[in-house]
Amino acid sequence: MTNRVLREVTVGSAQVQLVQGDITEEQVDAIVNAANKYLEHGGGLARIIVKKGGSVIQEESHRWVRTHGPVRHEEPAYTTAGALPARYVIHAVGPVWGEGDEDAKLAVAVQGSLRRAEELGCTSIALPAISTGIFGFPKDRAAHVIFRAVRDYLRDAPTTPLRQVRIVVYDAPTVEAFREAWDTFPWNAEASA
Repeated sequence: MTNRVLREVTVGSAQVQLVQGDITEEQVDAIVNAANKYLEHGGGLARIIVKKGGSVIQEESHRWVRTHGPVRHEEPAYTTAGALPARYVIHAVGPVWGEGDEDAKLAVAVQGSLRRAEELGCTSIALPAISTGIFGFPKDRAAHVIFRAVRDYLRDAPTTPLRQVRIVVYDAPTVEAFREAWDTFPWNAEASA
């Protein structure tokens, strides 16, 4: 499958795109992995990233946890991207549905990923539908939280070096939920408090 832009909008100086496809094929500076706090990449997107990018990603992840401890929602980890076309993998820990305060935790995971990309000198980043797989976050709700977090971050950081933020979704139910959410999302509304 060739990655395909479904929707796009300009926010500040960045282009935000909704893309259907495989995040591991993205030609961006950094891709975001939906990770667990111990960076054990045994299932879901994390497993695919390590399988395609190579064991170096898991090895660097183990080193990160040994050095910094478990990853928090607001402070994503990062590794190199191994054999992937991206330069970095940013490992964001989204919430497990039902643990409480999920919207806020997902928003800080998204904004933490954007901030980490800036720290790494990235101008482009691709994010998945964080927490909507095995973590069980409802897809339509997650879409709105992710869109709002991206929009507000870009508006609040007018000097950001980020020029392209791609939200990459893969399977048909996620594509449909995110496309429907995009079409009703107030991209031009004022940033939320």
